[in-house]
Amino acid sequence: MNKSRTDTLRVPGATLHYEVSGAGPVLLLIPGGPADSGAFAPIRSVLSDRYTVVTYDPRGLSRSPLEGEPRDTTVQTFADDAHELLAVIDTGPAYVLGSSGGALVGLELVTRYPEQVQALVAHEPPLTRLLPDADEHARFGREVYDTYRTEGVGPAMGKFLASAGLDQGPPPPVDPTSETAEMMARMQGNLDFFLGHMWLPLGDYAPDISRLRSLPITVAVGEASEGQLAYRAAVALAEQLGKEPTIFPGDHGGFGSQPVAFTNCLHGTLSTY
Repeated sequence: MNKSRTDTLRVPGATLHYEVSGAGPVLLLIPGGPADSGAFAPIRSVLSDRYTVVTYDPRGLSRSPLEGEPRDTTVQTFADDAHELLAVIDTGPAYVLGSSGGALVGLELVTRYPEQVQALVAHEPPLTRLLPDADEHARFGREVYDTYRTEGVGPAMGKFLASAGLDQGPPPPVDPTSETAEMMARMQGNLDFFLGHMWLPLGDYAPDISRLRSLPITVAVGEASEGQLAYRAAVALAEQLGKEPTIFPGDHGGFGSQPVAFTNCLHGTLSTY
């Protein structure tokens, strides 16, 4: 029977909520954007048959409150938090899956603390600074931020989702009693911190490409998200690393829409390290 526990960890300036389930090698799942550990609910139970799965709410989001007033939070700070969390788990190098903005955190984690990472799967990291039109994306990022400051969450998120190609029709129905539904409700409360204090630092992030070339990284893209912003950025990263991107089932959120197929692909990828 798989053990499961929920705990908290004090880190400089915040307290992290985290959950551990399953048995086997450690697999840390890092969510992106305003999402929290609940984003991975569709795959966590499947993965727990093979791994000790660690999920958490990044600082400032959901159940991981900040100390003091909110402030801009860099990818480096989020990576330091992941480092502290893995140190508490204390089982040696871990597998890591980071999705979207969480993939940026994963890239910085493996750069700063390579001894903690057995392998990283960076799923569609939105590294717009690697794209040929990086200056235009930087301008648009500031426009989204300014829209948030003047008009609020709704108009700003509308601009962002349209630009990223993530506004294609209504979302699939979700059981209102499910963990995913609970996470989506928490996400609504995270949007102010995301847009006000994460958005610009995430958009400004540029990884150390020369360092990453020597590290155990798979760049993953969704088979159904070709042409979208994060897909193109992931392909640009793979090219700079001299790798072919690995195609995963589904789109930018394939772990939610196709959890079994996504999990099988993830396990097959990790088993090569």
